[in-house]
Amino acid sequence: MMKSIEVLGLGNSLVDILAHADDAYLDAHEMVKGAMTLIDEDRAEQLYAARVDPIVVSGGSAANTIVGVESLGVSAAYIGKVKRDPLGQTFIADIRSTGVAFDTHPAVHGPATGRCFVYVTPDGERTMNTYLGASTYLAPPDVDEDLVRSAKVVYLEGYMWDRPAAKSAFQKAGAVAHAAGRRVALTLSDSFCVDRFRGEFIDLMRSKTVDTIFANTDELLSLYETPHFDEGLDALRAEGVLGIVTRSEKGCVVVEGENTWEAPAFPIERLVDTTGAGDMFAAGFLAGLARGCDMTTCGRLGALAAAEIIQHLGARPHAPLKALAAEHGLSL
Repeated sequence: MMKSIEVLGLGNSLVDILAHADDAYLDAHEMVKGAMTLIDEDRAEQLYAARVDPIVVSGGSAANTIVGVESLGVSAAYIGKVKRDPLGQTFIADIRSTGVAFDTHPAVHGPATGRCFVYVTPDGERTMNTYLGASTYLAPPDVDEDLVRSAKVVYLEGYMWDRPAAKSAFQKAGAVAHAAGRRVALTLSDSFCVDRFRGEFIDLMRSKTVDTIFANTDELLSLYETPHFDEGLDALRAEGVLGIVTRSEKGCVVVEGENTWEAPAFPIERLVDTTGAGDMFAAGFLAGLARGCDMTTCGRLGALAAAEIIQHLGARPHAPLKALAAEHGLSL
């Protein structure tokens, strides 16, 4: 019997291959620094062959977030697709080792397990090359309706919007969750993702498919095609959703109707790697939301989790976030 679940995530299941690199390496391999570039399987194999002392760990945006939720002591589960291949087995074993419930059946046929090559330059910037592979073949039959109904919050990854089958799975999960009176959250994922699906993301809010939106500043400005932050924030407020906007060192702003809350960023000793900062912020906020915390506390939990992740390589916490939160008076 599956344990009681408080937060459920759906997303692209990728194996992260993390390495340090300098700008010359990026140039030599024709990468756009700071961007997330989608690549095909041939390119993925080329980069895998050229890897230099990487760290290999299960990844994907929503998967990272759900691992962070579990690290905060809030029960979590994940739905995502891998292939029955060596990297797929790596993903399954790794995410389960964190305590997250993961029971999606791996694909037997079709593309290989997806992977994301993450190159971190000395300035802490990360450049990503992503082969989505099997992850985009998540389909409605993979969505466990009982699991969706049991979760207090269902968290959906905007990157999933790239494939029709995954989009349908996303919509099914949202409909089942709302029918059960649950909260449905969407992360906009990436400003380039917003550029591709701007109208559809707005429709998800206006159709009440989602009631909670996570965005960073660039994603917000892209969503409403404005260079002005306050203008974008007002537009998000008008959608009638709970809107959470991260602002890097400025912390976050949360809006819902006429209400506004802010939480500052936590101080850090040294920026090492920005990979997963947004994912881990969402983890902290969702954990607080699932436990009924006020919005400022949710924002502080998000900021604390993000601060932990950017001080080391990789998108998974190195320290138990539950203990870290308790140290800062943020026990859940």
